[in-house]
Amino acid sequence: MKADTSSDEFELKGEKHFSLKDFIVKSLAVVTSIVMIGALVVNMPIFVDKKTGGNVSMVYLLKHQQTMAKEGEIDKTNFEYNLNTETVAEDYNDGLDLPQRIEGQYSILFLGFDEDEFNTDVMWVVQFDIGHGAMNILQIPRDCCLPDYTTSESKKFNSIYSCGNPDINPPIQRVVNAVQENFQIPIDAYMTTACFDIVRMVDIIGGIPMHLDNEIIYEADKIIPAGDVVLTGEQAEWFVRFRHEWMQGDIGRMQNQRRFMAAAMLKLFSIVETDGKVQLYNYLKKFQEEDLIYTDLSIDDMAKIANFASTLTMDNVNVNMVPGEDAWYYPGYDPDEKYSVYSVHKQETIDMLNKYFRPYQMPLTWDDTALVELVTEHEYSVYDDTGASFDELENATEPMRDPDKKPWWKED
Repeated sequence: MKADTSSDEFELKGEKHFSLKDFIVKSLAVVTSIVMIGALVVNMPIFVDKKTGGNVSMVYLLKHQQTMAKEGEIDKTNFEYNLNTETVAEDYNDGLDLPQRIEGQYSILFLGFDEDEFNTDVMWVVQFDIGHGAMNILQIPRDCCLPDYTTSESKKFNSIYSCGNPDINPPIQRVVNAVQENFQIPIDAYMTTACFDIVRMVDIIGGIPMHLDNEIIYEADKIIPAGDVVLTGEQAEWFVRFRHEWMQGDIGRMQNQRRFMAAAMLKLFSIVETDGKVQLYNYLKKFQEEDLIYTDLSIDDMAKIANFASTLTMDNVNVNMVPGEDAWYYPGYDPDEKYSVYSVHKQETIDMLNKYFRPYQMPLTWDDTALVELVTEHEYSVYDDTGASFDELENATEPMRDPDKKPWWKED
């Protein structure tokens, strides 16, 4: 009698009768067991964390890897926090679970390098005030004069990275120390990029919508038209670097960069609203894969910060510039040898830092900071209060232009 093989049952010689259902169930059981064992392995604390020496899981290592920290990690031990226990309890927890130096806030030093990747033409301290649901940005002028922190004859802040104390390494630490010792803001992490990397990053996220009051002529063949535009990556680079026609030169450029930051923030909000947070994380991952930014932030930390930033509104994101004025710096005894720099107004800077950047610390005093004033009798105070929210910057007009600097070939 022939065996019936048309059904899902089989009978092998010398073995008992079984069905295809039994085979599938047993196979699924084996696969499930393998998956469960794998999940246990990757979550078991069987790996050693080099930072702490403790045992952690593979999942922890992957989430906290710092693949973009090309300069290593910054030293976080050489700073006195002066926590204000009347403002915040010592056991306060903001719930974000970040490797913070002060619970409730997280500060990132952002540096944007020039095209030679030698000087830092953009210097921002971005502080997330998690406890109060706000973000504060400090703009440091590139010409800000800090005589004790660089071997450059001009003593400008933008030379500290490359010309700072050669005994301090990595170079990013030189800038971190200068920020902490002069502005007394504890830095938790750093992020750096080059001006030409902005091109690719803006293109990846699909451009930055902005309104331009007038066209910007970066060079004769590099023009951004007036009106409502979506800046391409290339145009974004021209926009943030343009300074020639501004009445106030580099300060004018910094004012214009604020407008770009506000527009970029709106773009990120729209990405989260339209495409969701996952898409924002995908963009961050692409920045990492293409080596567009260097940072000691882990992927997990970036996700947490992005989550917090997505809860902010434009009116609780504020930007301030270091108060001061233009001055001359004389490196020697020759009066003909001088450099145009930016001299800090020390007391006005202290007041601004206390108001915006020390929500959980004791008030800063004159003796707490290493800031040096070149001009003690201030000639003008136009830069002493430059605070603005992103909500205000969204509709801000461009800086004043110098009519004498208009290209000779441009028609009225």
